[in-house]
Amino acid sequence: MWPLYAAGFTTAFGAHGIAANLGGSGADAVTSLLVLGGLLALYDGAEVLLKPVFGTLADRVGARPVLLGGLVAFAAASALYALAGSPGWLWAARLGQGAAASAFSPAASALVARLNPAAKQGRAFGSYGFHKSVGYTLGPLLGGLLVWAGGLRLLFWVLAVLGAGVALWALVAVPVVPPLPRARQTVLDLARRLADPVFLGPTAALAGATAALSVGVGFLPVSGAATGLGTVATGAAVSVLAACAAVVQPRAGRALDAGRLTPRAGLTAGLLLTAAGLAAATLPGLAGLLLAAVLIGTGTGVITPLGFAALASSTPRERLGQTMGAAELGRELGDAGGPLLVAGVAVATTLTYGYGALAVLLAAGPVVVVAVGVRRRGAARA
Repeated sequence: MWPLYAAGFTTAFGAHGIAANLGGSGADAVTSLLVLGGLLALYDGAEVLLKPVFGTLADRVGARPVLLGGLVAFAAASALYALAGSPGWLWAARLGQGAAASAFSPAASALVARLNPAAKQGRAFGSYGFHKSVGYTLGPLLGGLLVWAGGLRLLFWVLAVLGAGVALWALVAVPVVPPLPRARQTVLDLARRLADPVFLGPTAALAGATAALSVGVGFLPVSGAATGLGTVATGAAVSVLAACAAVVQPRAGRALDAGRLTPRAGLTAGLLLTAAGLAAATLPGLAGLLLAAVLIGTGTGVITPLGFAALASSTPRERLGQTMGAAELGRELGDAGGPLLVAGVAVATTLTYGYGALAVLLAAGPVVVVAVGVRRRGAARA
């Protein structure tokens, strides 16, 4: 399992390590905010388009070859700019990294599900999510140190070595998991399966958690600065958010495996905690900032392992790659949609109303589930 955890760390570290340091790296390619936005969008855009494709490919040829191929491609794309160093190659390298991560990220998730029995999948996905959170947390910090020490090319060199090292580790340690026989699936069959509440519920919760996490990382420092807090205080709040998300995930996974928590109860509690955190972000001062960070981090930390474990337990094992790829697509849409929603509302009103809009959206999910459950029980009694 450890090479799979390392793969999760790699994609998170690569995404945030570069994204957080492109603007201040002094790279010749970053000549304007528009160019910076394009470079940032390349990685996420490739993931949105390609994760479902590579997830389906993992079901067809096996998740291990897709994992290894993606890690090798990530290393090669990183080495591309590290060797060339010209602005044009930075665009190519960033696109290549995003495409490669689109391959090995859902493949790693599928292997986590295939290599663990149902009774241990909560813990396995909790540990996998923990290592991704560590990558998200350390990426900006370690990336900044590397860029300070040797420029952007040094960071790409480190990512190339990291990708190659994890690929070699996975080649040696990850067992061969052959693809399972699959019944023929039409486009209509796929649409029906992805429209099933068993898939939509956990995926929507994962998208909401990612949206809130992205908003917390991006906008909590803005709220802190508006109330006179310095960069140290706002940076500490974001670190608290990331630390809570990382620490809670393995514990939530173990609670699920032990039967102390059900997927529905856990996802509902996680969404409500996250919504409460966004509501707390409207409170002024450091207390509101820290409370928001703790609640958002805890809520997203509960949702992530339970969402993936619920998807894994309800998906035919021969379709795990496809499901994980589609779920990752939902997370990417949440990652982009959450900040866009908050920013759009904030432009028309204030940031407080932006937080409130996302909080209402997240809290509405559990309310709808409860209402549907009550209506179904009433119909059954009638």
